[in-house]
Amino acid sequence: MIDPLPLAQALLRCPSVTPQDAGAQAYLAGELESYGFNVTRLTFGGIENLYAERGTMGPRLCFAGHTDVVPPGSGAWRHDPFGGVVDNGVLYGRGACDMKGAVAAFVTAAAQADQRQRLSFLITGDEEGDAVDGTVRVLDWMQTNDKIPDFCIVGEPTCKVKLGDVVKIGRRGSLNARITLAGRQGHAAYPHLADNPIHKLLPALAAMAAHRLDAGTEWFEPSSLQITSVDVGNIASNVIPALMSAKLNIRFNDLHNAASLSDWLTETLAAFAPQADLQIHCSGEAFLTAPGPAVTQLVTAITNATGVAPKLDTGGGTSDARFISRYCPVAEFGLVGTSMHQVDECVPVSELRQLSDIYLAIIESFTA
Repeated sequence: MIDPLPLAQALLRCPSVTPQDAGAQAYLAGELESYGFNVTRLTFGGIENLYAERGTMGPRLCFAGHTDVVPPGSGAWRHDPFGGVVDNGVLYGRGACDMKGAVAAFVTAAAQADQRQRLSFLITGDEEGDAVDGTVRVLDWMQTNDKIPDFCIVGEPTCKVKLGDVVKIGRRGSLNARITLAGRQGHAAYPHLADNPIHKLLPALAAMAAHRLDAGTEWFEPSSLQITSVDVGNIASNVIPALMSAKLNIRFNDLHNAASLSDWLTETLAAFAPQADLQIHCSGEAFLTAPGPAVTQLVTAITNATGVAPKLDTGGGTSDARFISRYCPVAEFGLVGTSMHQVDECVPVSELRQLSDIYLAIIESFTA
């Protein structure tokens, strides 16, 4: 067996706070090459990415992940966030959970697999950042070069309590909107000489918040609209403001898409504040990998390796799986995610090693 701990420690010691790479991709490329993978380094917009492949037998199984991490934050860490320290059987460091630990576990699992089996890696340095020059660009390159896999596993930390308890087969979409409405500033005692944008925009926001988008589906919870900011920049109580802005976020299931939600927001605004300016950005559409043979294989391999029957889930935020879903079936499976993005992010070494064993079982199940 090949221990994933040294590789995980080496990656943690690269302070690859997005969009910086800090040597993480080069180190990983060297490890993959030592295990017989052909590695292609891909740089887009200054972002370091890599694609690696090995084998010619069986279906194409790909592992997708990222080496960039979020900043360590302002809190006091028990150990250096980029030290890769093991203390009392626990590995500490920014990215230990999300997701350098999973990258190390899959690489060491792949190193022990039959070299004839088709395996590939899509590793980006732009998952925690803008996600513009990472997975999206690599997928375009993969399609151009006929390297799209038959199935992809993203190693995000999916498990809630115990390793093996959750596999994500979909994610909700995420849409952000900014609404701005101009009025005319004036004295609160003389409202007829002013035009209060608050009185027009608040009813529109109330209508949006009260609207029930749907009741959920078999695999998704109900879609949710949350107003996240309302601002007029007013420090005086007797002044009608000249401008009001608001922000909202919609997490939506596969009953909707960005276009349909944009139309609904536009129609609602038109009924209350037709002069309002609406700016919309969708960071990802909802997707679902419907349960089928590949998902069953994945679940069976995890159950056999852990004794835990994973729940199929679609909750949480977005991940790069939203991009991969446009090209091939994709599921997510990784470590317990309780410490991700927190001070003292960590993973028990025993779980890291167990994850490598599970990944090997998954690889072998796709060979059969």
